[in-house]
Amino acid sequence: MKISSLFLGLALTAWAVTGCEKKKGDDPNLVAKTGELSIEMEHVVGAGVLKLATAPTTYDYATPSGDPFNVTTFRYYVSNIRLRRADGTEYVQPNSYYLVDEAKPAYKLLTIKDVPVGDYTGLSFLIGVDAPRNTAGVQENALAPSDMFWSWTTGYIFVKMEGYSPVATSSTRFMQFHIGGFEGPNNALKTVSPALPAGVKVLVRADHSPAIHLKVDVLKMFTGPNTVRFGSFAIPHGPGANAVKIAENYAAGMFTVEHVYAN
Repeated sequence: MKISSLFLGLALTAWAVTGCEKKKGDDPNLVAKTGELSIEMEHVVGAGVLKLATAPTTYDYATPSGDPFNVTTFRYYVSNIRLRRADGTEYVQPNSYYLVDEAKPAYKLLTIKDVPVGDYTGLSFLIGVDAPRNTAGVQENALAPSDMFWSWTTGYIFVKMEGYSPVATSSTRFMQFHIGGFEGPNNALKTVSPALPAGVKVLVRADHSPAIHLKVDVLKMFTGPNTVRFGSFAIPHGPGANAVKIAENYAAGMFTVEHVYAN
């Protein structure tokens, strides 16, 4: 009996040790089932890099229609980020709200943590803030009270572009494109799905963090489905038909994937 007990104890010990050892060939990424992904925003105006103006009478850019302008403020919300796999399934980031601001470099890098490891073939996101959050009261982080919010009835400003143009109709030549609205015919919420380069996948792993580099072209606010001329277009300061027209423009091509790092 003593010998049998001894052999049984040795067998159980060997089984426990073998079971706890990692088998050769195991993928370490499968042990840690999540990784990290970044989305980098580069703001441009056509072929040039966006530079915020310091002098209201210096016009660095022109629309496709030929209207000179500059930019003093450029901010927008990105929310509801989704990452799509080749089989059509998606990872939806919870509590996904970011305020992107050209004046604050740190705000142009969106870090998405706890992404399930895998090979992703696409992404989509909302330009703006979804309807429930527009009426949810005082909130925190990117949705904290700021000058990107009007009121509980009109909600958040989804995109804010301000600047000057010599052909603007105001006496000061100042322009304020404040785009928002989440209800009925004035709904300016737009989902975009910028395509990855052909054949490229975003490989999320536990031991490296890829980054998607997006170009965001301010000119796309003023061209596309709707032509915008500063001298005749009623510049929106809130929800309305013209805000929807601007939203239709930037949803049609303002965001493009330039490249993917660390793949």
